Amino acid sequence: MTAISERGYANPDILVSTDWVADHLNDSNVRIVESNEDPLLYPSGHIPGAVQVDWTTDLNDQIKRDYIDKAGFEALMSKIGATNDTTIVFYGDKNNWWAAYALWVFQLFGHDNVKLMDGGRLKWEQEGRDLTRDVPTYDATTYTARERDDSTIRALRADVLAHQGAGNPLVDVRSPGEFNGELLHMPNYPQEGALRGGHIPGAANIPWSRAANPEDGTFKSADELRAIYEEEQGLSPDKDVVTYCRIGERSSHSWFVLKYLLGYPQVRNYDGSWTEWGNAVGVPIEK
Repeated sequence: MTAISERGYANPDILVSTDWVADHLNDSNVRIVESNEDPLLYPSGHIPGAVQVDWTTDLNDQIKRDYIDKAGFEALMSKIGATNDTTIVFYGDKNNWWAAYALWVFQLFGHDNVKLMDGGRLKWEQEGRDLTRDVPTYDATTYTARERDDSTIRALRADVLAHQGAGNPLVDVRSPGEFNGELLHMPNYPQEGALRGGHIPGAANIPWSRAANPEDGTFKSADELRAIYEEEQGLSPDKDVVTYCRIGERSSHSWFVLKYLLGYPQVRNYDGSWTEWGNAVGVPIEK
């Protein structure tokens, strides 16, 4: 596999290798965070010293459909022993799908000192590196967050309506079956459907998984990514782009690719995604 620095990314420092993580396991300025779709993976074995951030209980408000607030984020960071200066390195299952989602949420609160471990759990395991069931404990910290900022990297439904109405590019990262309206849910997830199938009019279908190498979950090179997003679909960095999927988790992976690996200056993730759009009254859809 070509070194991260040689793959032509606009922001190569946002990614770290498994070697880098192995070299920083005892670095007090680094906190390794595992975030998975499957919450049972962490207790079955994780990178030594890594803490778990569960998207359902740690990142989401338990009453309304929204993220935690400033106080909730400060409490989370204190619990995992992170300060405002701590480098947070995320990794997880599904080619870092949920790890990218957690990274995106952390940035809503202004914690920009974040990185993603290229290849996630899959690559770490493939290389036969150490896993442990020991859950680490860290001293609580005093963390000061900014108020959550939904204006720059997050799109709400009203934002998407205006964006779509102006003819700006939308990237639907779901499977072709979902995009075409043949499936009302993600493949193999029939319990998570919507009332209507299809996609937001004008959206391009670029499944999120195309950005990863299937053999080890690492990201494809910048040239390969540009071939997918720009040569095939006509995206360009001078455009304001919105990504979406079902609830914003897969589209956070594509958001990460466009914003950091390809250097698009204006990319937002619509986390309401098809769960909201496909159930909303009065919004346009296309099949």
